[in-house]
Amino acid sequence: MEISGVRKNSKLIIDGALYNVEEAEFTKPGKGRSVYRLRLKNLRDGRVVDRTYRSGESVDEASLNTEEEQYLYHEGDQYIFMNSRNYEQHGISEEQLGIKKNFLKEGMEVVMLMMGDEAIDINLPLTIDLKVIETEISTKTATITPQNKMSVVETGYSLGTPAFIKVGDVIKIDTRTGNYVERVATGK
Repeated sequence: MEISGVRKNSKLIIDGALYNVEEAEFTKPGKGRSVYRLRLKNLRDGRVVDRTYRSGESVDEASLNTEEEQYLYHEGDQYIFMNSRNYEQHGISEEQLGIKKNFLKEGMEVVMLMMGDEAIDINLPLTIDLKVIETEISTKTATITPQNKMSVVETGYSLGTPAFIKVGDVIKIDTRTGNYVERVATGK
């Protein structure tokens, strides 16, 4: 594939290693060919590297297939998933999952990216609803700017939430950034 076709989240094979494109930046200098700067994350060990390419150069795109999988459990640094079609189990390391590990609930359906028989990554929904199990006590003070407090959700993930969030509330979280979006339901 030509470098001009590479976009964020493209999967590439460079020097025999599988990479995800985290950032793709295009610049056109006054003279000469265009330059493409890529920030790449190794999908096997989590290392991040920067590479620069000139227009006209080509890269190898990885051929991946997707499978519907169900999250089962966490053991050591491995997160175990089961294929919904043939019941095979696949493990993905904590490093490979990155921030996504904070949003996994048992029984949750995800889309698994596979390279042959090897599990590479998962795709989560853009937002997920999680129950707040612990939160700081907020002090009511008259302020112009909104006040955030730390809350912990059922998966153990800690994030900043508005002062009105209480234990038992269900909140929507953006899985790309890990940020609070809105309150979905109030706790009883």
